[in-house]
Amino acid sequence: MTGKLLAIILLASAALAGAGMYYLQVYGFYYDVAARPGEDVVLLSKGSEIPEPIAYSAFQAIDADSSPIRYRACFETELTVEDLAAYQTVENAEPLTAPGWFDCYDAAAIAEALKSGQAQAFMGAKNIHYGVDRIVAVTENGKGYVWHALNNCGEKAYDGTVVGEECPPRPKS
Repeated sequence: MTGKLLAIILLASAALAGAGMYYLQVYGFYYDVAARPGEDVVLLSKGSEIPEPIAYSAFQAIDADSSPIRYRACFETELTVEDLAAYQTVENAEPLTAPGWFDCYDAAAIAEALKSGQAQAFMGAKNIHYGVDRIVAVTENGKGYVWHALNNCGEKAYDGTVVGEECPPRPKS
């Protein structure tokens, strides 16, 4: 009888731990980001290092303090891809996935739109966090998406490779 009781306790503990880890990964660490007009959706002009705000509406965003690349946002804009031609584009941008409950952001659909030319990716801000850039994608019909992605320095810093002189010094924590 004691063996059965121990097995039940062990299985129940494993199920609770698994459910807890699932909740924390998918829901627990995320929070809604309050809109800050003029700051949420910005792009870098060609030849500039200072991001400029663009007009947008219907802004929704989530973030988590557990990782600098968990930021995801959706918005709408009346600007066309032609209007955005003055901004720095990003080649081979790969949108990161978002939790399934964040309905407005579908990484697979965004990636397909970028691949087919129905959307264009732009540099939102460089080094928004050390080694992390903000990428903004805008579709032909005015839907916009924002995510964070590791840049070259970030990839080196987080995989243990020597960063080198081309990267800025890492901030002290």
